[in-house]
Amino acid sequence: MKPDGETTPPPRIGKAKRQQLMAQAHELGVPADYASSHRLRPVREPARLHCIGYDIQQRPAWLAPRAAAAFAAMHRAAVDADINLQVVSAFRSASYQLGILQRKIERGQDLPAILEVSAAPGYSEHHSGRAVDLSTENFPPLEEAFANSPAFSWLLGHARHFHFRLSYPRNNRHGIAYEPWHWCWQRHKWDW
Repeated sequence: MKPDGETTPPPRIGKAKRQQLMAQAHELGVPADYASSHRLRPVREPARLHCIGYDIQQRPAWLAPRAAAAFAAMHRAAVDADINLQVVSAFRSASYQLGILQRKIERGQDLPAILEVSAAPGYSEHHSGRAVDLSTENFPPLEEAFANSPAFSWLLGHARHFHFRLSYPRNNRHGIAYEPWHWCWQRHKWDW
């Protein structure tokens, strides 16, 4: 599953650059109270990243080391159960997240609607290197229809054994749209 010869992870940003990106996001219209109103904290990027293979666009996908190991174990278990988990997205820097926000605004999308489906730069779980967006064959990526897939059913029953949880269920406390594809590795077990 690992790409041959891929050794260079995407660049990380420091605290000063992250603050600059968050200021740029505010200039684009992200409210000053975004974090408190969505019950989100700034997310730091990991010091190290490990490649977990290619995403569906054939780009190298990266996770923090312990999340990468847990994902590899979960992926193997899914394969053993005849479940095909496909990576749509994994680590994303705050810089990349700002670019997503800018492109959506340039396409004429409404900022409040954008922030219902994409966390503001600096606040995405993807910055942590612990979050992964998943899909499976015969289901469009990043669509709610994934909730009707055998892969999603398998994840609901098994992801917790690998310390992954569904971050944005329906009516979640962050006000982010239901994302059955978005799973985040947690350092500790939790009660379901």
